Amino acid sequence: MASLPTTQSDVRTAKQRRSLKSHERRVGFAFALPSLIAFFVVILIPFLQSLKLSFYRYTIEMDEPSFIGLKNFKRLLSNPDTLSIWFNTLIFVVLTTSITLVLGLAWAVVLNQSFRGKAVLRALSLLPWVLPSTVTAFLAAWIFNGQYGILNAILLQLGIIHDPVPWLAEAHSAMAAVILTRVWVSVPLFMAFFLAGLQGVSQDQMDAARVDGCENFAVFRYVVLPHLAPTIIIVTILGAMSNLQAFDVIYALTQGGPVKATTMLSIEVYKEAFQNWDIGSACAIGVLWFLTIAIPSIFYLRILFKREN
Repeated sequence: MASLPTTQSDVRTAKQRRSLKSHERRVGFAFALPSLIAFFVVILIPFLQSLKLSFYRYTIEMDEPSFIGLKNFKRLLSNPDTLSIWFNTLIFVVLTTSITLVLGLAWAVVLNQSFRGKAVLRALSLLPWVLPSTVTAFLAAWIFNGQYGILNAILLQLGIIHDPVPWLAEAHSAMAAVILTRVWVSVPLFMAFFLAGLQGVSQDQMDAARVDGCENFAVFRYVVLPHLAPTIIIVTILGAMSNLQAFDVIYALTQGGPVKATTMLSIEVYKEAFQNWDIGSACAIGVLWFLTIAIPSIFYLRILFKREN
């Protein structure tokens, strides 16, 4: 058991420590207060309002929302399009995150080598991420255009195809175009994370592994990958969360078409709210969207708390 202060000096020191801790807590709360206010105003209050409206019938013709309970959710879950939209979202997130992870890691390994012009190439590699994603999407729309797109021009010139392919007018090719465009935008960010992680890999460990007879692939597998494992996990979860919220690239490229082939939850919320003007139904879809995003968020928070403890 800790001994109690027995002298006046000890009592004064203990009071000073308690006062200092109290002051630090007040200062810390003061610094966090603007972020807390922004969180409440921008995120929590709109979310609670959306959650409330998901139980109401509320369209542009109505002056006041009308409470209907779970009817929005029943209509949503009974609609066969809901399952296909959720499946589209799942396919998009899994493929986009996986491809971005592999390409980002591979490009980070390349840029981690020593060669002339490395700094310039690193800077150029960040351009797709620095540019507005809508600009990138319009550029991709020109590349995949079925009439005058550069992709068809190259394939026709090489003799791989004999007639122009309407890439954005067919379900599977449109989904592939959306995924590749999102990968194009996301790879630089993944690459930056992995490149930062590679800076911490011990050169002595890699040299020792090579002395023991390991080839480059074995060094990468047994030395580099274990070091990057925490970064890979966190980047994968954050990437999945970001892809679940993707909207601009998809809408600018296909607007969810053809025939909802590339419609994700984010696109459906927008269309229901601002094209069909059914706010209650859009909020119900938003709740489903939130629950879908919450799954990787929970994993991310658990990993984060484990690392802090």
